[in-house]
Amino acid sequence: MEITAQQVKELRDRTGIGMMECKEALQESGGDIEKAIEILRKKGHARAQEKAERQAADGVIGAYIHANNRLGVLIEVNCETDFVARNDEFKELVKNLAMQVAASNPTYISSEDVPAEVIEREKEIIRAQIQEAKKPPQIIEQIVEGKLKKFFEEVCLLDQPYIREDKIKVRDLVNTHIAKFGENIKIRRFVRYEIGKY
Repeated sequence: MEITAQQVKELRDRTGIGMMECKEALQESGGDIEKAIEILRKKGHARAQEKAERQAADGVIGAYIHANNRLGVLIEVNCETDFVARNDEFKELVKNLAMQVAASNPTYISSEDVPAEVIEREKEIIRAQIQEAKKPPQIIEQIVEGKLKKFFEEVCLLDQPYIREDKIKVRDLVNTHIAKFGENIKIRRFVRYEIGKY
């Protein structure tokens, strides 16, 4: 199938990824833009996994103050070089991540950060809730795992649906930028302040 320059441009505009990679993804998807985006996201995720071991020692601290001045967020996002840290698109990512924290109020960065005792307590609560269901043990465990995944989506920043495009997770957003910049990006820490809440 012949891929047009217009298709490549549209995909590039939507993803920010290089022309050749966009063209290859379009060829692989048979010209379907949505499938091509999915292919690029999977490749970006694979590339992000490769880069995850690299040290991210540069970066920026971003801030977001809500319009009513009653809610604010500080967030530290690290990258590998000051070249990326100074990039406007990287700064925009940091701002969007701060807005995500403001809107969704996560407790942890990722599910790996949730203490084991918190996970166990959550599992006990879920089991108690479904005890009356009289289901086989393996079904109960599947339900527990499903509800635990939902719990992580509520309390872990990287597992939350992205507020600006809820079809993707925050982790996907970060991985897309890792692929785009060719550098590891890490959310190091964040703090959310809300008047009257501690």
